[in-house]
Amino acid sequence: MSHRLAVVLMRSALPASLLALAACAPAPIYKPTANTVATAPNMVAQAPERYANADVIWGGRIVEVRNLADRSEIEIVGYPLDSSQRPKADGNGGWGRFIAVMPGYVESFDYPTGSLITLAGRITGSRAGNVGQANYVFPLVNVAQSHVWTAAEMQSGKSNVSFGLGVGVGIR
Repeated sequence: MSHRLAVVLMRSALPASLLALAACAPAPIYKPTANTVATAPNMVAQAPERYANADVIWGGRIVEVRNLADRSEIEIVGYPLDSSQRPKADGNGGWGRFIAVMPGYVESFDYPTGSLITLAGRITGSRAGNVGQANYVFPLVNVAQSHVWTAAEMQSGKSNVSFGLGVGVGIR
């Protein structure tokens, strides 16, 4: 094969390979509504009245499930979401905490502490509380839909393949 042909093949194969890898990433699971705001829980905690009745798509790590008489509350440390709406909890600081409010009883076995979750819902206010000894303002989100991620789903679409360019030396 000529050097020129090899260069042409390499130049065309690289973009095609990258495009194919990008196509492997799962699609987002929730569609934003016209009322969806792109903001973080810590921003809502600073001005809850500004975001009243706004829709959000948030995710994070489950801290605790509390079952009450008429609803369940899941405390979550929020994290940014990737393009597939999976929480990016890879050592980055969280976006603040929030409380996901769900009607009825939620089985804590289905929402285990430490699991990653993504939800779609509506901000309905805030509540003062504590994280340890610190005072904290928790945004409240009435959940319309939620998804607890499995380890396999978190890895889905993430490639173990890497590409590099280099120079080769051939001996004739």
